[in-house]
Amino acid sequence: MGRKKGVAEFEDSPPDDFDPSKPYKDPVVMLEMREHLVREKWIDIEKAKILREKLRWCYRIEGVNHLQKCRHFVQQYLDSTRGIGWGKDQRPPCLHGPKVEATAESE
Repeated sequence: MGRKKGVAEFEDSPPDDFDPSKPYKDPVVMLEMREHLVREKWIDIEKAKILREKLRWCYRIEGVNHLQKCRHFVQQYLDSTRGIGWGKDQRPPCLHGPKVEATAESE
């Protein structure tokens, strides 16, 4: 047996016919869009991990001068980690809290 040679085949762009206003209209397209979002999120996370390893390497090599010599790696790493992760899906703050139920006022 063994591994297959080659690269995995997948679409690298989001589905064209996905309608955000009616996401459940076509379940297949909804799942394709979800897979696309997850794939893009994983790519961002892995890029941040690579930059973190470069930053660690720079800290070890530069020693006491790491504050000056590794500043560009620190900035790249901080920029790459903003807004990524599984809990940071760019929702507005009103959607993060508990659900508020509307109560009918009786007069």
